Amino acid sequence: MSPTRPAPQSESAPTPPVAERPGSLRLSLRVFLLLCGLSVLLFALITWQVLADGPLLGVDERVSHALVHPDRWSELLADLGNGQIAVPLLALVAVYVSWRGHTDGAGRWWLPPLAACVLMALVPAIIVPLKEWTGRHGTPVMPPGGDYYPSGHTATAAIAYGSATLLLLPWLRSALARLALLTLCAVLVLGVSFGLVRRGYHWPLDVVASWLLCGPLLLPLGLSYRSRRQSSSRTPRC
Repeated sequence: MSPTRPAPQSESAPTPPVAERPGSLRLSLRVFLLLCGLSVLLFALITWQVLADGPLLGVDERVSHALVHPDRWSELLADLGNGQIAVPLLALVAVYVSWRGHTDGAGRWWLPPLAACVLMALVPAIIVPLKEWTGRHGTPVMPPGGDYYPSGHTATAAIAYGSATLLLLPWLRSALARLALLTLCAVLVLGVSFGLVRRGYHWPLDVVASWLLCGPLLLPLGLSYRSRRQSSSRTPRC
């Protein structure tokens, strides 16, 4: 009697995507909140030094004197932080993401673009009163005045380019494309920051303070991106 052959197995059903661990979103939230708390603490420290004319300002001025060298390239980099450039770019990305979300039937497709626009509108509402309150004078190459801390151009670049990046990331399937977009965002923000300091438009601490201020402002969009990534990983695809 011949040995019994195993019955042919039917085609296996497609393997559903592996969902992220339930605690991953909570862990991300804790990390985000920790980083935001650290940013707020450092911003408060720098602001206190500006108001009290503390020793940190001496270090800041020495670094500025070593870096300042006005040239055409530094001015072009600084101009990337102008509202006339950064804000229209964010508006175009917001319109594109809204169209994609509406076309694909994504839930609450309007919320991330709206949040990005609200963040952009908050920049002058936050930066201008801080400038008037601190009243820090400009670098030696700038006209006298007291409205240089924190840097408005840096904040504009960080919020506009950072928000545009966070809006586009969920629509990029390739990890390489997402990495390229994040790198481009970092290069733009750092380029604007370097140009402002190199050109003598701002002290280095003015720029650093804007970085620290914009991190917590971008938190809602960052959490929104994380949440959308988690939802998409649980959605079966053909």
